[in-house]
Amino acid sequence: MAELETRLRDHLRTALGERHLEFAERPIRLTGGFDTQIFAFRLAAALAAFSGPLILRLLDAHHDPTRALRERATQNALADLGYPAPRVLLATADVTLLGGAFLIMQRLAGQPLPKVRIGAIASVLAGFQARLHDLDPVAFLRAVTREGLEPRSFTFDAHLAHLADRASRGRLGGLAPGLEWLARRRPPRPEPRAVCHGDFHPYNILMTSAGVTGVLDWPHAIVADPAFDIATTLVILKLVPLDIADLAAPLRWLASAARPLLVGSYLRHYRRRRPLDREKLAYYEAAACMKALVRAGELRGGLAGEPAPNVLFGSAFTERVLSRFRALTGITPTLPPAALPVA
Repeated sequence: MAELETRLRDHLRTALGERHLEFAERPIRLTGGFDTQIFAFRLAAALAAFSGPLILRLLDAHHDPTRALRERATQNALADLGYPAPRVLLATADVTLLGGAFLIMQRLAGQPLPKVRIGAIASVLAGFQARLHDLDPVAFLRAVTREGLEPRSFTFDAHLAHLADRASRGRLGGLAPGLEWLARRRPPRPEPRAVCHGDFHPYNILMTSAGVTGVLDWPHAIVADPAFDIATTLVILKLVPLDIADLAAPLRWLASAARPLLVGSYLRHYRRRRPLDREKLAYYEAAACMKALVRAGELRGGLAGEPAPNVLFGSAFTERVLSRFRALTGITPTLPPAALPVA
């Protein structure tokens, strides 16, 4: 931690042109984030933009370092369009500075939505997702293009191609029939399209007693059919084990029993704002399941390069995803066997 602190301070001194820059509050690691390290800090006597509470989002070494630049372009484009994504002040793909690519962004006030207003999850989730889908996708693509990103990389076709490439590199041949099904059944390009988050769930929404302060975690954003985004959220709400959430055991039991009600309420709230095609929704839910299966396969094959086991992709979640994909498509994909725990 001390080495990270020193390297971060030295980099900021150079980047901001302030030779004597110091921390007003030294970096403290925060909980949350399945594949990044998150630190909160504050600088002393820094430039105005850097004078408030800040977040360091450090990507693990296995990530493509250009992801940091994509996240910066995405979040700043959304902030410019009036959506509450935290503005990124600095980003680099240089992994030699801190051991991984990273972003420095504004730290927004609040806590995850379930910790503030658990009874409002469905309405807040649907409302802010619909608000995202109401943004002008053309203006968003123009903004990320100005940052040097290729607009085609923000398409659903690029998303599917990326999944197929990862499955091929991971030697996940058991997923090939499912990927072929997705390619054959691909719906026509929707018009109008929408900016989609790709991982929109309650713990990515920050909130205070006064309301929502921000929406976090944007590496999966694309411009696609809004049903893609809704389906990804449905897979999370329906299938992710509640024992990974920071809830007491009685609340986890209550939340599990209330899941069908939450899903139904979420869909009703969204449909009040925007239409949804059930057939397309089923297709994109299968696509969201495939994304989870590719990730699970990479982890089982030891190809993800992560320093510690990923608590989300345990056998219970993976089996639920396999079962849901089979129910949606009639296809039974297979994965490498899970590694045995080390005694």
